[in-house]
Amino acid sequence: MDPEEIRRQGLLRNKEHKAFLKNLKAKPPRDLDYTVQEVHDEVFQKVDCLQCANCCKTTGPLFTSKDIERIAKHLRMKPAAFQQQYLRTDEDGDEVLQTLPCTFLAADNTCLIYEVRPRACREFPHTDRKKIYQINHLT
Repeated sequence: MDPEEIRRQGLLRNKEHKAFLKNLKAKPPRDLDYTVQEVHDEVFQKVDCLQCANCCKTTGPLFTSKDIERIAKHLRMKPAAFQQQYLRTDEDGDEVLQTLPCTFLAADNTCLIYEVRPRACREFPHTDRKKIYQINHLT
């Protein structure tokens, strides 16, 4: 599934999506976890992350202090040096990558720090989880 085609299709129904998300935030249905899991499973039968890597190319993760410490240790760096070399503080005060695509994305779309990657990367796209209503604020 081509990421550009997904984006194009999404834009065609943008108004509908916004209305759906607004209603979802107001009153999440009881079967929301089940429904989201069904859609997640269906989509990921069609998407091969290693063929795509669009998330790593276009959307950088937030780095927590634990992420920074863990990754810096893996790279044999001090956390401050890791932050200086790879991160910047964004307008919300979050630690994010200085550049995109992700510095740790290899040419074959694998992650060079996969075993110690940030929590945001491990949980992305945040749809394979219970209590999905807890992240409604992300939309």
